Amino acid sequence: MNAPTASILVVDDEPDLRTLYELTLLREGYRVATAGTVQEARTLLQAQRFDVVVSDMRLPDGFGMELLQELQLQQRPERCIVMTAYGSAENAVEALRSGAFDYLTKPVDPKQFRLVVASAVQGSGGMLATKNAAKAAPARNGNGNGNGNGNGKADCPDNANAALARLVGTSEAIRHVKQRIVKIAHSMAPVLVRGESGTGKELVAQALHASSQRASGALIAVNCGAIPENLLEAEFFGARKGSYTGATQDRPGYFQAAQGGTLFLDEIGDLPLAMQTKLLRAIQERSVRPIGSTQEESVDVRIVSATHRDLAEEVQAGRFRQDLYYRLNVIEIAIPPLRERREDLPALCAALLQRISQESGLPIPALTPAALDAIASHPLKGNVRELENLLHRAVALSDGKTLHIEATAPTNAAANAPAQLEPPLTTTTATEGEVCPLIDANLPHDLQAWLDQQERDILVRALHATGFNRTVTAARLGISLRQIRYRIARLNIAAPHDSEPHADAEH
Repeated sequence: MNAPTASILVVDDEPDLRTLYELTLLREGYRVATAGTVQEARTLLQAQRFDVVVSDMRLPDGFGMELLQELQLQQRPERCIVMTAYGSAENAVEALRSGAFDYLTKPVDPKQFRLVVASAVQGSGGMLATKNAAKAAPARNGNGNGNGNGNGKADCPDNANAALARLVGTSEAIRHVKQRIVKIAHSMAPVLVRGESGTGKELVAQALHASSQRASGALIAVNCGAIPENLLEAEFFGARKGSYTGATQDRPGYFQAAQGGTLFLDEIGDLPLAMQTKLLRAIQERSVRPIGSTQEESVDVRIVSATHRDLAEEVQAGRFRQDLYYRLNVIEIAIPPLRERREDLPALCAALLQRISQESGLPIPALTPAALDAIASHPLKGNVRELENLLHRAVALSDGKTLHIEATAPTNAAANAPAQLEPPLTTTTATEGEVCPLIDANLPHDLQAWLDQQERDILVRALHATGFNRTVTAARLGISLRQIRYRIARLNIAAPHDSEPHADAEH
């Protein structure tokens, strides 16, 4: 016996609109009830359970927000969609922050109306009408352009748990992040992930996507700072054949590629102001216009953005639009830097070493308490990303069964001086209060040559340890095969029985 289709409650004081919404949903195969006031809606909610409640913001005897708040207080399972007048962005943001699943802007586009309701039904555990399920369900292609991670494969709770498990750690801060992800995953509210570089912001986006009802759709990840400004509009919104030189065919943008899924906008703070305006409109209107097209295309995506910048300060400085900031920052997830959760270091090191072992195919030296102490002595300003690089370097340079961490290993770009050198002495210059270093006779006279020699020594040791297997060596050092070939050629490292001449190194 088939499960009953989802039931929808529509609340709107305008009879014509109420009828239109009812007919649209009945045509989709849902069971529909309607109300014209807050009190009528309360009566219906007391009498039965619904899967989704669609309510206008303003009603003759109150506000749709009242219904939303009452549903939450009673811990009711209904998903609430709020309809608000055109241009009332503040109302929409407030509704999302109060727990609404999604919002619609009046006048409501029928196609968008169907998509949002279908998404809410799926998230509530309701069942789409059988005859219209394929039509109403969002596209699941995941084959868009860009540097996305979408694969079009259906996820399950195991995938969600696996995505959460990649956020390694047992600290209170990490537990709070995971709890917040689980709590907000099934909402359509935009999420802003804030944290320093290397803290794992993309892992949070992946966990949000995998834990949501959109997990079977594509997750498209976009680095907003890596796209040339003149290509931004085409990359985000797509382009039609012939719209510009070289456009030999229609191509989708990031929004189209993420249809039915999640669009992750990494480093959103690097987006130019002109593109911020266009992005805001796309988010508000839920539609995009490809370059060269005269028609708007409806898009159904959830927006997750991330930044290492303080966007509030960027707004004050005039470098980021305030209205876009409020629209993106409906729900915030802050990831603490690694220095504030050092109790997670053992678990992080174990997980990273396991990954390094899988990538290299080699056994990993034991992580001793002494090695952990040495790791903990590093500032780790680059957070988890720096920790991973540190472990890659330690594995490459270890020649025994025990992982050796160099206490003086460089942790940032400023630490390129020889480890054995003493800190330079200082003296007062002719200008009072200024301090400058004395010239140390032990400093290298040719810094580049000294750095090249250090790099060469490390590469030679690593190559010898792997039997001059370039692929394995590159993995252990955390660089690509192309990069290691380039370095071998540049540093003139001779490999025994070398079948790959240095001349083929890519420059």
